[in-house]
Amino acid sequence: MPKREPNAPCAAPKPCPNVLVAKLSSRARTWRLWLLLLVPLGFVVVVWQSALVARDQALQTLRSEAENELRLSAAGLEGHLSRHDYLPELLASREVVQRFLVSPEQQDPMPVNLLLDHFRETADVSDIYLLDRDANTLAASNWYLPNTFIGQNYAFRSYYQDAIAGRQGRFHGLGVQSMERGYYFSAPVMLDDGNHDPDGVMVVKVLLDTVEDSWADQSAELLVTDQDDIIFMASRPELRLTALSSLSDSEREALLATRRYADEPLPPSGIKVLETRRDQSLLVSFSQGPLKGEEYLLLTRSLPEFGWNMHILKPQLPVRRAQWQAALLAGGFFSVALFAGGFGWQRLRLRREREQFAERERQTLARARDELELNVERRTRDLVDSNRRLSAEIEERRRAEANLRQTRDELVQAAKLAVLGQLAAGINHELNQPLAAIRAYAENARTFLARNRLETVDANLEQVVELTARMAEISAQLKQFSRKSGDNLTAVSVPACFDYALRLYQTRLSAAGVVVERHWPDQDVWVRADLVRLEQVMVNLIGNALQAMSDTTEPHLALSITPHDHEVHISVADNGPGIAEEHLKRIFEPFFTTKSSGTGLGLGLSISSRIIDDLGGHLEASNQPGSGACFTIILPTSPETVITSVHRDAQESRPHA
Repeated sequence: MPKREPNAPCAAPKPCPNVLVAKLSSRARTWRLWLLLLVPLGFVVVVWQSALVARDQALQTLRSEAENELRLSAAGLEGHLSRHDYLPELLASREVVQRFLVSPEQQDPMPVNLLLDHFRETADVSDIYLLDRDANTLAASNWYLPNTFIGQNYAFRSYYQDAIAGRQGRFHGLGVQSMERGYYFSAPVMLDDGNHDPDGVMVVKVLLDTVEDSWADQSAELLVTDQDDIIFMASRPELRLTALSSLSDSEREALLATRRYADEPLPPSGIKVLETRRDQSLLVSFSQGPLKGEEYLLLTRSLPEFGWNMHILKPQLPVRRAQWQAALLAGGFFSVALFAGGFGWQRLRLRREREQFAERERQTLARARDELELNVERRTRDLVDSNRRLSAEIEERRRAEANLRQTRDELVQAAKLAVLGQLAAGINHELNQPLAAIRAYAENARTFLARNRLETVDANLEQVVELTARMAEISAQLKQFSRKSGDNLTAVSVPACFDYALRLYQTRLSAAGVVVERHWPDQDVWVRADLVRLEQVMVNLIGNALQAMSDTTEPHLALSITPHDHEVHISVADNGPGIAEEHLKRIFEPFFTTKSSGTGLGLGLSISSRIIDDLGGHLEASNQPGSGACFTIILPTSPETVITSVHRDAQESRPHA
């Protein structure tokens, strides 16, 4: 077979590899362009459609809520007004009213005024007044007020015209005298004189403020418009006596002729219809007024009994919130789906690449396997040696930590014994006095016993018993202070710890004339701590304070307990020379002391700080504004509300000085 030249072109049936690669690259670029166009477009479409669906559902829910609220509010308004429609007819049939209307010029109107005022108060209405057939007011419940209706003529009111024609009258508008919005009920007054025409009109005025005040608690705005589209009632005072739309000059003149709204300007409310929905609800906004800047869903309910329309405006904030939530969720789902698709495509591409390079990897792995086995064997030996050394180091570290804890406990106990050494002189004095007294009382008892004075002997022996009890208390205090503490944290009474520490220093306090001030609440304050360790810290702090005030002429020791939300601040303050500023940062360092050589090791405050840290708190040092130092212990409040009997008995059974 003839051999192909090295630079000869590829045969026609089999495309060159370079051509295949070029075609695949071109196809990949085309797909990337389509993806760059389709992914953002799909994202926008999904988010947009989800927001539209969420908007429709939210508007339907909002409409259902608005319908329920509107129905209840309309029923409340009808009930409030309808319960007074019987009152004019009832008063028109009263004998006092009819007798007065026969000859009003010759009778005193005061009984009628009092009757009307009594019914006004009983029925809880605004005003009740009586008109004659010429619409002049003869009697009124507000006869005693400066703006009384008596003497006023109301022939221009439709409620008078309806009642004088023999019908029940109803009217709403502003009062001519009071300028208050009200609803009027009227009834004709018929006398039994054979005349079938009314001789007067009884009128009842009901205010609407009570109903409007109840609307203020709702999450919607309520409006009531009359037949002229005037907003007569509204939950917002600014919208009252405004028009739904601008009034023409003829409409204004017609309203002025009826004096329904006196001379009020009746400006437009500024409402604008944004959208009319298929369910006859409206989406509106306001171009001015208190509701400007918000969009509302508007529903209307007819009140045919009064000739009114009641409207409810529900803010579309829940709709916008639902749209945003739906859009975010849709965008999130789309992003997750896109990420999942990209991840799957990437995994497929990687799997194909792995298949392409599988053979080469197998060959490479075969060569590397032998080297790996050798390396593993070598590394295994190294790891075994390292593990053996690490185990030895861990065991050595455990022993070192155990020795450290033992040394720390011994240092704490040594510090306590050091404090006992400082107290030895005072305690020796405390014990010598009772011992001398016991000896004297014993010798006297022998003498009195020889003289057969048994009562005196008994008295001396009683004194001996009391003195030995006192010595036992001193010994018990020393034994209590020198004992080792446990590891369990319990509820500890802070005032009891202070009392115990003060009893240990009672002799030094009395000898130095130290004034002790206690600042803490009357009730007990409990912290979560170890009783023995907290007492040791308080004894150390009080001992340091007494030593700092050794040269002070009027020493004062202030002890305070301040409870906070979840912690308690316990302070020990003196009026000594204080702590130098350069020493405040090092005051809790081990073996740091400002005392003269041989008077201290510098371990007391370091051990105290370590004890408080172990109890879950911290110890702070500061200088007082005047003079002296202040050490504050901050510990967590005990969550326990019931203290175990063992712990309580342990504290209550301590000896008291």
